[in-house]
Parts: sequence; structure tokens; C-alpha cells
Amino acid sequence: MKKSVLALSVLAGLGMLSANALAADQGLENCIQAVKKEKAGELVKLEKLNVAGKGAYELELRDNNRQEWEYMCDADSGKLTEKEAEVAAPNSQAFKKNVKVTEEDAAAIALKANPGKIEEVEYEVEENGGSSYEFDIVNDKGLETKIEVDAASGKIIETATEEWEIGEEADEKR
Repeated sequence: MKKSVLALSVLAGLGMLSANALAADQGLENCIQAVKKEKAGELVKLEKLNVAGKGAYELELRDNNRQEWEYMCDADSGKLTEKEAEVAAPNSQAFKKNVKVTEEDAAAIALKANPGKIEEVEYEVEENGGSSYEFDIVNDKGLETKIEVDAASGKIIETATEEWEIGEEADEKR
């Protein structure tokens, strides 16, 4: 995939494809380049998020071994702020070795903090080896919020509101 194809797809998908729009989102281009420097593979999903009032991109990449990686990147600076490996199921050895909180309990914690319907769940292994559940919850107004719950402590690690998403992973849908 060429380096700017995803950026162009995002902008075209939003109906903003113009020279000005391309120049205006240098942060996205910087994020894409930073991810590509970290790991070779195919970008499979891109989300624009609001994390505590600050813009961020979440980029998901599938490497040549079919392993999925999730990168969080500051929308303004284009600098990577977080890297996580995704596993396909909660019974993965890398994920389950630190789990003390069931998926059902983690979902209840996430839904208590942000009522709605869980649309997706991801099983993530943090850079430090810790495990977390990431729930995409849609409320009755259609607003999607990501709630990440630590699988060892049950504490909410991160909350982000989704502004838009390009790409979809059917295996994560609920």
C-alpha cells in the first residue's frame, strides 16, 4: 500500500479531497509514516478520536505474519503515543496470563461508565505485557465511545470518543 493511499482514502471518504485538505492534515500523514517506520504491513483501520479533549488517530496494522497492531498517535504532532498487540481471542496465552477480570465483568464496568450497546470488543496486550479489553459502545444518540478496561484490575485505562472510522474488522463485531 502506498504511503498516502490511506490518507487519500480517508479524505476522499469524508468528501474533503482537495489540495488544501491534504496540506491541512499533515498530522495524519506523519502518523501513517511513524507507524510504517515501526512495522511493515497493511493498514486495516483508521479512527479519529477525541481523548480528553485532544485529537488522536488510532491506526490498526496487520503485519506480514497476520498479527494485528494498534497504534495511538497525536493528531497534531504525528507522534506515536501508544502501541498494543491485538489477539484474536481472550484465550490467547499472551492475553490470558494476566487476566483477573472476566470479559463480562469488564463489559459491565465499561457500560456503567458509558451506557449503550457494545458494538465491538478487542483483546489487547500492552507494551508492558498487561492485558486489556477495548469496548466500542454506541449510546442512544449514536455516539461511539471506546472504553479500555485493564483485564487485571478492572480499572478504566482510557476513554475516547470516536469522530470517524475508516475500515472495519467483522471479527470484532458483537
